[in-house]
Amino acid sequence: MTDINFSGMAAKPDSQGDDQTPAAGSRDLRWDIIELLFFAYRDFVGDADQELEAFGFGRAHHRVIHFVTRYPGLKVADLLDVLRITKQSLGRVLKQLLDEGYIVQKTGNNDRRQRLLYATPKGEALVGKLAGLQTDRINRAIAGIDPAGVETVRQFLRAMIDRDDPDKVLEAIFGGGRKTRE
Repeated sequence: MTDINFSGMAAKPDSQGDDQTPAAGSRDLRWDIIELLFFAYRDFVGDADQELEAFGFGRAHHRVIHFVTRYPGLKVADLLDVLRITKQSLGRVLKQLLDEGYIVQKTGNNDRRQRLLYATPKGEALVGKLAGLQTDRINRAIAGIDPAGVETVRQFLRAMIDRDDPDKVLEAIFGGGRKTRE
């Protein structure tokens, strides 16, 4: 594995010699938060990644099975919108989850062209296990934070999400009746 030298990286321009992006030229960069988010994401998904590896699954499988479990009857088209991935990317992952019995696909009642996705009990059990690992990590992280601080964390994370996502997509799918914390 190649060694990474972090010293002086922020001061060096890229290979084109043009490092004057609007963010870089107009204000101080938030390296502290950027790197904390990278490491937090790495560890947050890492717990689930280890579990998924035993099944031959990856993060894409996790994302698909998560939303299918959370939103039973999710249309394939809506899942593409939620995940912001291509049909080709979804197709490979979805086929494996269907073939191995974690998800079932049914046709729509009103429109037979619709493909509605449902988690099987096997899929629900996997999502429950993964969510348990991630909930444990979240609970450890917020253990010493008062309720107002936890709300601030929630507000920060929501503000990091594009304004119309996920609310716009989920509202279109479910009319605002989405599941929240259980």
